[in-house]
Amino acid sequence: MTSFAAPRISCEVVEPYSEDVARIFNIQRYSLNDGQGIRTVVFFKGCPHTCPWCANPESLSPRIETVRRESKCLRCEPCLRDADECPSGAFERIGRDITLEALEREVMKDDVFFRTSGGGVTLSGGEVLMQAPFATRFLQRLRRWGVSCAIETAGDAPGSRLLPLAKECDEVLFDLKIMDPVLAHDVLKMNLPRVLDNLRLLVEEGVSVIPRLPLIPGYTLDADNVQRVLTLLLSLGITQVHLLPFHQYGEPKYRLLELPWTMKNIAIPSEQEVAALREMAECAGFQVTVGG
Repeated sequence: MTSFAAPRISCEVVEPYSEDVARIFNIQRYSLNDGQGIRTVVFFKGCPHTCPWCANPESLSPRIETVRRESKCLRCEPCLRDADECPSGAFERIGRDITLEALEREVMKDDVFFRTSGGGVTLSGGEVLMQAPFATRFLQRLRRWGVSCAIETAGDAPGSRLLPLAKECDEVLFDLKIMDPVLAHDVLKMNLPRVLDNLRLLVEEGVSVIPRLPLIPGYTLDADNVQRVLTLLLSLGITQVHLLPFHQYGEPKYRLLELPWTMKNIAIPSEQEVAALREMAECAGFQVTVGG
């Protein structure tokens, strides 16, 4: 099995990323949790951050990887360890390169669902800003078809990379995580001052921003961190927030990739904990969505 290691990379264009070719690892159809209506979500490969709770570890490396599924393995001799040659499909590639034209054809297969549900296409990751030139051109194509467009991002990239992409969106799902800049850097490898500057930039430019806060025990699931988020949002005139409780759904992926799942023994937030933070936000005047 090809070993996996998530490189410590900056949020810059990484080869072979270009304006014409992107590297993705999944296209998820019929999603109801990544924007309005029924969405088709395109997951871009590569992320500069090191969130311990990441539910998509296959998104971290910008490289195309090969994994082996034990349940499918026939233990052939000799084993070619090749996803194209494996007779049972036990060896599987994570990631593929795709052109603008091919991706447009893929997502427009779902056009009827977009138009009947008020949905559209959401670009996620990984971190889509690592492939912003491609993503910007791709959304420009979709908008010519009248498709609603959104991105999910942590906003940690030069504003010159973020803003042109955001302006092609009907909404930007903007993740806010650890609000202490030192901890954000040490734990997540995140430039929090740049993230907050970019959030302000989007608001000033009239971009529709939906802030989201993952509720992670030991990291963001505390009243002080939530209060910092709410205070910031109120200062920007934003009065809605999505709260995303921690879950353990990503654990099987870590086993598949032979990566340690350091959150294994962390309990998911209780209904009472989530309800208390929701009430805190609602009392401050926010429209709160749990999940989404």
